[in-house]
Amino acid sequence: MTAPGGRRWDVIVVGAGFAGSLVAKVLGDRGWRVLVLEAGAGATDAGPDRALEAYRTALVKSPNSPYPTSPSAPSPDVPDLTGRPDGGYRAHGYLVQRGPLPYASGYLRANGGTGLAWTGLAPRMHPEDFRAGDFGHGRNWPIGYQDLEPYYRAAEHELGVAADADEQREAVGLPFPDGYRFPMRAIPRSHLDHVMAEALDGRSVRDREARVRLRVTTTPHARNGVPDPGHDGGAGYRPDGGRCVGHASCVPICPSGAKYTPLRTQARWAPSVALVTDAVVTRVRIAANGRAGGVDYLAHDGRTHTVEAELVVLAAHAIENAKLLLLSDAANRSDQVGRNLMDHPVLLTWGLMKHQIGPYRGPGSTSGLEGFRFGPARARRAPFRVEIGNWGWTWALGPPDLRVAELLRTGGPDGRGLFGAELRRTLGDRVGREFAFQFEMEQDADPANRVTLDPRHRDRLGLPRPVVHYDLSDWVKRGIAAAKGVSDQLMGLLGAEDRTRFEPGPAWPGYFEHEGRPYAYRAAGHGAGTHIMGDSPATSVVDQWQRCWDHSNLYAVGCGSMPTVATSNPSLTMAALALRSADRMHQDLLARHRPIRLKRAFEGADLP
Repeated sequence: MTAPGGRRWDVIVVGAGFAGSLVAKVLGDRGWRVLVLEAGAGATDAGPDRALEAYRTALVKSPNSPYPTSPSAPSPDVPDLTGRPDGGYRAHGYLVQRGPLPYASGYLRANGGTGLAWTGLAPRMHPEDFRAGDFGHGRNWPIGYQDLEPYYRAAEHELGVAADADEQREAVGLPFPDGYRFPMRAIPRSHLDHVMAEALDGRSVRDREARVRLRVTTTPHARNGVPDPGHDGGAGYRPDGGRCVGHASCVPICPSGAKYTPLRTQARWAPSVALVTDAVVTRVRIAANGRAGGVDYLAHDGRTHTVEAELVVLAAHAIENAKLLLLSDAANRSDQVGRNLMDHPVLLTWGLMKHQIGPYRGPGSTSGLEGFRFGPARARRAPFRVEIGNWGWTWALGPPDLRVAELLRTGGPDGRGLFGAELRRTLGDRVGREFAFQFEMEQDADPANRVTLDPRHRDRLGLPRPVVHYDLSDWVKRGIAAAKGVSDQLMGLLGAEDRTRFEPGPAWPGYFEHEGRPYAYRAAGHGAGTHIMGDSPATSVVDQWQRCWDHSNLYAVGCGSMPTVATSNPSLTMAALALRSADRMHQDLLARHRPIRLKRAFEGADLP
């Protein structure tokens, strides 16, 4: 496949997901010629009907199932891991796993990237999150919240975030400019949120020596609700796509089109932006002067192409960015490329309420508990954010279909199966009372958690597959143990029947024991840290602009730049960082194209 418009561009962007699509839009709007190369397929704009049919016919249902994948651009997926009966795990997917515990997150190599199947939750990071190193775990950022705040607002406008600024200010402690209004009003709480608030608001739970006051708080969403006429100084906001009507299938498919995906930004690209899919970049071409001159890529038919540009931007996902830098022998003076791999390990707990709570309606989570994200406890154990899950036991134990099968096998009081009216009555009672908590843990940046390459393991195009070494620190495990203690108290306050149980086996590849107690984690799909940002080329890969220290015209953008992943879903922060970096890229390009001033050279000359 040949790139349109020749082989020389102002900018090449590798990856058409969240960050790449935003960077391309900003630079295209400013008149630069931008080529976006996407490794995956491009047929994801065929609408939800095609995605729904793909999901319906998939033998194994996963977040990636609705979207076209290619053996030439493989992606890791949730079913790639299974737990062993005696503990440990088995990995049989794209990632080669060699750590004590599995890196359990998937991602998607397709046009739109993982942003096609994300949850749509868009909270900001807290100012304290930018200085996690002060608490003795992880690193400090070279920038602070105030440096990023204007770009948070820009990202919230671009993504169309629905939230209540006053509530976020009071309950989370986020600073906003006076009078700030989100593009849309907060997504309404679910019935379960109201039940939780009635039982928990104003109560407290003990976290070792401290008591934490509880307040159910709505979560910002990048999905269409009711536009706020006060947004943008009274200009208001006009959303693209339909309004959220409460489908409970946002991951992987939003049937109403309410959830933001990068395809929405791509639809607003300027004509100077071109997209080539099925283009697997294999190398960044580094010149003798240290500058990036362009990239080589392979089409899925195996043909090689070379394109050149003034500026190269890697935006292919934390693991794929690291892989490409390692393949190119680039940006690794600090020996930090691929290191510090982070995610959000998620502790799930689940139970049955005493009465019907109406689960399996609305987005996966519309509210949470924010009080465990901050404060001195952070020095002792990993902080966490508590999401109230609207989708019952789906993430913990699978969809309700599996409970049907269980009742059919052994649901009766005599150990035999249930059928007919008794089966319907039992299902209606039980499924209608299911709920879950999702504790998203911060993970510290550990150089031992890393992505490397092993030439013995190659993909269909002959490229080395990522080799991952992953583990949880004792600090994270203490956080998980503290979260389980909080869950026990919440269950008590709710009067709920706690059904949480962790045991080794196929369903829990993330099973482990800590201080003699069993735990297990899922992963949130929030890979971060593999080209970490810092204030020194000796200890980091990119500077505060996500520009590689070693190559002045090579940027690596995305969650891979984050020094800490904190506790909030990272997509909004990634978007804000991308917009901030795009401003810097524009300045870099202007500097390269600025006319040379000759006045000084000719001063005093006897010109005609």
